[in-house]
Order: sequence, then C-alpha cells, then structure tokens
Amino acid sequence: MSFIRLSFAGLFALALTACNSNSAPETVKAPAATSTASTAGAKPSAGTGKKRLLFFGNSLTAGYGVEPDEAFPALIGDKIDSLKLNYEVINAGLSGETTAGGRSRVGWILRQPVDVFVLELGGNDGLRGLPLGATRENLQGIIDTVRRRSPGAQIVLAGMQIPPNMGQAYANDFKAIYQEIASKNKLVLIPFLLEGVGGDRTLNQADGIHPTPAGHRIVARTVFAILQPVLK
Repeated sequence: MSFIRLSFAGLFALALTACNSNSAPETVKAPAATSTASTAGAKPSAGTGKKRLLFFGNSLTAGYGVEPDEAFPALIGDKIDSLKLNYEVINAGLSGETTAGGRSRVGWILRQPVDVFVLELGGNDGLRGLPLGATRENLQGIIDTVRRRSPGAQIVLAGMQIPPNMGQAYANDFKAIYQEIASKNKLVLIPFLLEGVGGDRTLNQADGIHPTPAGHRIVARTVFAILQPVLK
C-alpha cells in the first residue's frame, strides 16, 4: 500500500486563509493531510495507476495525537490493500478545520479529480455553537464543489453528534443536518463516525475528543462497513 501525506506547508497556508475568514478560534485540532492507495470514477493516478479515495476532514481524520499509520484513514488503506482493491487513499484532514475552512480549501485539494470523497466536517462548528444554517450551507458548498471538480465521484458523508453543551435542541438539530444533507444530495451516509467511541474514556485521549489508537480501529471498522460497497 502506498501512503501519501499532503504538504503541511500548503495546508497551513490554507488554514491561515480559513482563519482570516473566521475570526473565532477553531476547536478541534489535527495533523496534516495524507494519502494511501485505492478508488472508483476519476482518471487513475499517473504515478500509481490507482483510483483515488480522499478523506476530507478535521483532526479526527488527520489522526491528532496518534501516529499517522494509526489514524482510521490509514487503517482503511491497509484493509483496502489486503483486499487488493485498486485505490490510492488520501488523508486530507487538517487541524482545527471548520466547515467554512473546508469550503475555502476544497477546490485546492481537488486540483486532481477523485473517485470517492469522504466528507468529515462539522464537529468543530458544533462544539463552538456556530449557526447551524452556516454549517449546512458550507457542507452543501463543499458537496457542490466536489461535483463540479469530480463529476463522477461518489460522496460519503460522515455524520457527527455533539454533547448537549449548547442545549439539547441545538444538539438534536446538529445531528439532523447530516441525514438531511445526505437525503437531499443522495449521498452515502455514515450515521455517526464515532459510533462506539464517542463518550468512552477508554477509547479517547485525555481531551475526551480525539480517539486513541484503539478508538481509531473501531472508527475504521465503522467507516469501512459503509465504504466497502462503494469501492466495488
């Protein structure tokens, strides 16, 4: 399996751009973006001859606090490799990313088309109590950009949930955004990315937000169960 890590310098510059458009500090942090091997609709990579599966998210995707090969996208890359699927896996997770930040950089990330695009964003919006209308609009903007840049790509949306710190009504409405957007755009939906991991102290780091290596292994199984039919 080949594993590609996107330039931290490039992602950092994009993060600065995002911060300039959102003055409030971002909540969840993550390491630089990466890539591995496997995909289904764009032209295969000239370097590897493989299709492209891209994970686009925040620190949960980037693997904050764990080694790059312990983060769930890398574990899914290992699984893809073991099944001999013709995919290159790209981890485009970025520390502290909000949906607004993701919307500002997705065009740069998609300079080359992809075949499968896994969208994991919104958690930082929810933890900060940002307006849900803006989160919904930004997620839709990202989806629209993917469809313009990679018309044949299948989009998989990772659902998120948050604790009721901002009130139960806000938490419920936040959770509902993902089902709403998935239905509207006919996307494949992962109901809850952190199923079986969120809220479990033994599977999260000291901050209570970022999974441990064991937590990432569970997340990888959750995601791959939804993703595997898409890759065939």
